[in-house]
Amino acid sequence: MSLPLFGKTLEELSQVVKDLFLPAFSARQIADWLYRKNISSIGEMTSLSAKARALLAESYHMGTGEPLAVQTSEDGTKKYLFPALEGKCVEAAYIPDRERATLCMSSQVGCRMGCAFCMTARQGMQGNLSATDILNQFRSLPEFDQLTNIVFMGMGEPFDNPDELMKSLEILTSDYGYAWAPKRITVSTIGILPAVRRFMDNSRCHLAVSLHHPDPVERRKLMPVENKYPVRQVIELLKTYDLNKQRRISFEYIMLAGINDALQQANDVVRLLSGLRCRVNLIRFHAIPDSLFKPSTDRMIQQFADTLHKKGVVTTIRQSRGMDIDAACGMLSTKKHAGKP
Repeated sequence: MSLPLFGKTLEELSQVVKDLFLPAFSARQIADWLYRKNISSIGEMTSLSAKARALLAESYHMGTGEPLAVQTSEDGTKKYLFPALEGKCVEAAYIPDRERATLCMSSQVGCRMGCAFCMTARQGMQGNLSATDILNQFRSLPEFDQLTNIVFMGMGEPFDNPDELMKSLEILTSDYGYAWAPKRITVSTIGILPAVRRFMDNSRCHLAVSLHHPDPVERRKLMPVENKYPVRQVIELLKTYDLNKQRRISFEYIMLAGINDALQQANDVVRLLSGLRCRVNLIRFHAIPDSLFKPSTDRMIQQFADTLHKKGVVTTIRQSRGMDIDAACGMLSTKKHAGKP
């Protein structure tokens, strides 16, 4: 059974060529073909000898795959369905916005974190994506050449799949890979502490932490992760890093009517984040079937934002995109496609 080449780091490619008794410099040549040139087969790697290509093709294949389907929103957002794992699939959202074009990428099929407001959580955990499957959402996107930003905010918790996430980030930002500036990439997490530390120590990409409630008791009702990794511990860890303008730390806050949108809770958020250079992104709740949650009114969201602003917290209200195709924040799910390649 052949293995995918796409999604391998330079270190892994070096081991591949060593095992095949190819020259060591072949690893960089392969990386160049994989990540710099739009090829679809090993046979197109013409800087390698015919013998080397034949040896590679005996044990490996490219590992890339075109999207299976696409839905287009009235606002221009596109939701793509990509093959992943065996007989499963994931969704990724392409979001054009004037001079920006963002890809919202998935890291798992489903999710086991159990956040009460998230559609992906209802799907349950069906598997971790490999770096091959993660990066294929990027490389095989029809709008690949237009992308300016990547956010790991799709299906799954990226830090519940830390090894493949970190490999993906290395390939995206390394000179042998796509050579993207880390500031063009944001990774979102609910706050798995060991993986947050690993990320902060080994990557310069932006970090977005899902907060959603400043009170630990109430946050626990929304996000079970609070039981094991309290968000206050995550904040205290982040305070130990020397943060600058090249690296942004943000906190995501879904606005739930009567749950977390009172002005007292806005003041509690200010106190919780005191001493940390960061910003807060307020997100409208996007209704999912059979949910008891309701979205906060525009007036409450604006008052919440104004309160944070007045206390010196940089705050944005995120524009909802792709709601009519279930591509907005918290709405991605491939449950209906389970077992269908």
